[in-house]
Amino acid sequence: MATVELPALYVDTVSLFAETRRPLLLNRAPSPEEEDVPVDAALELEVVDVGVDGIARAATRVWVDGVLAFECGDSVEVQPAFAGPLAEVTQTADTLRVVLHPAVPLASQATVSVRVVSATAGGAHLLDETYTFTVEDRTAPRLVVAQALAPKSVRLAFDEDVRVPPTARFTFTPRGAPAVPVASLEAAADGPLVHLILDTELTPDVVYEVRVEGVTDAHYNPVLAPYHRATFSGFRPARPPARSFQLWDMLPRHNRRDDVTGDLHRFISCLQEVTDLLLADLDAFPDIFDLERAPESFLDAILQDLGNPFAFELDVLAQRRLASVLVDMYQQKGTALGLRNAIRFFLGIEVRAISPFASDTLVLGESELGVDWVLGPSERFARYAFNVEVERLLSPAECQRLRTLVEYLKPAHTVSVRPTTC
Repeated sequence: MATVELPALYVDTVSLFAETRRPLLLNRAPSPEEEDVPVDAALELEVVDVGVDGIARAATRVWVDGVLAFECGDSVEVQPAFAGPLAEVTQTADTLRVVLHPAVPLASQATVSVRVVSATAGGAHLLDETYTFTVEDRTAPRLVVAQALAPKSVRLAFDEDVRVPPTARFTFTPRGAPAVPVASLEAAADGPLVHLILDTELTPDVVYEVRVEGVTDAHYNPVLAPYHRATFSGFRPARPPARSFQLWDMLPRHNRRDDVTGDLHRFISCLQEVTDLLLADLDAFPDIFDLERAPESFLDAILQDLGNPFAFELDVLAQRRLASVLVDMYQQKGTALGLRNAIRFFLGIEVRAISPFASDTLVLGESELGVDWVLGPSERFARYAFNVEVERLLSPAECQRLRTLVEYLKPAHTVSVRPTTC
C-alpha cells in the first residue's frame, strides 16, 4: 500500500449516483485486490449508513483470514492479535471506523481475506462483504540445485525468477582432490536459471560447492543462508565406451606397487585430467569443421580458410550457407551462371539479363553478310562492356553489393556498366 503526497489536487468532474444499499463498506486500506501491501500495514475500513439509522456497533464483526479480529464486547473490541499501536475504533452518527494493526507481520506473498459483517441500528439493513489483498514479496529466493553443463559452464536453478546485479558474486570451492580452482567470468539470468561461464575447465567428477552472494529476486530480496550454497560434480566429457586411456594403468606394476604413500597416484591423476581434456577436444573436432554443427565462433575461421573474398555482414545461417557454396562460386567465376547464382545468393533476386553494352554487333555464326551485319566497336571498352539487369529497383546498399559481386565474378577482361536498376 503506497502513500503518495500531492502538493495540490484538482477535481474537474464529479459523477454522482444514487446508492440504495445500506450500510456501505468504504475507505478500505488496503483496498480490494491491492497488491504489494507492506507486511506491517494496518487494516483500515469504515462502515457507513447513508440513511438516518446509523451503524449498530454491537452487530459489527470483522474476520481476517477467518480469525475474529473485531467484535463489540464488554471490555475488548479489537482482539489482542490485531491490537497493535495503530489500532483504534471510532464511531460517529453515521460511520463506524475500525483500524486493525496485526501484532505479527502479515505473511509474505499471502492473499489475505477480510470479512465484514454489520447492520444498521434496529437491524433493518444488513451487510456481509468479503474482499482480499496480496502482501508484498519478502521471501528470499533459494538456490535449489547446481549442474555442470560443460567444462566451463555451470547452471544454477532457483525457486523463483532472479536477477544478477553487477555486484553479485559466485564462489567455487572444490571438495575433493586433486582439483583445479575455478572462478566465474560471466553470469546471465534467464527466469529462475543463472548461467555461469568459468575461467577454466572443471576437474571431471570432483565435487564443487558454489556459494551465491548478491543475487536477488524481482523484488530485490537477496539470497540468504543457508539456501545460498549447492554442490555439483565437475563435468565429465563424453567418451567412446571402448576407450581405455588411463595413465595409471600404463605405468609398470612395480612403480604402482611401490607407491605406498599415494603421491605417485595423485600426480598421475593430475596428468590424467589434462589428458582427458585433450582427448575430449579431439573428440569434438569433427563438430568444429562440420558446417552445420560448428560453433558460431569458428565460422569466421572456416570462411577465412576457404579464402572468402566477400566482406558482407552475414548472420550465422548465411555464413553456414556461404561456406557450403563458396567452392562452387570459385569454380563458376567468370561465367554468366556463376554471376546469376551469386546475385541470387547474396541479394535474393533473379537476374533478368546479362546483355552486352553494344548490342547491335556481329554475332559469330548467326549474322549474315549484307543482311544484319553490323560492324562492332573498335574501342576495347565498348567491345567488352556488359550490363546486368535485375527484376526490380535496388536500394543504394543493394547496388553497392551488386557492383562488388559483379566486379569480382566477371571475366578479367570485361567491364561492367552501372546497372540501370540502381
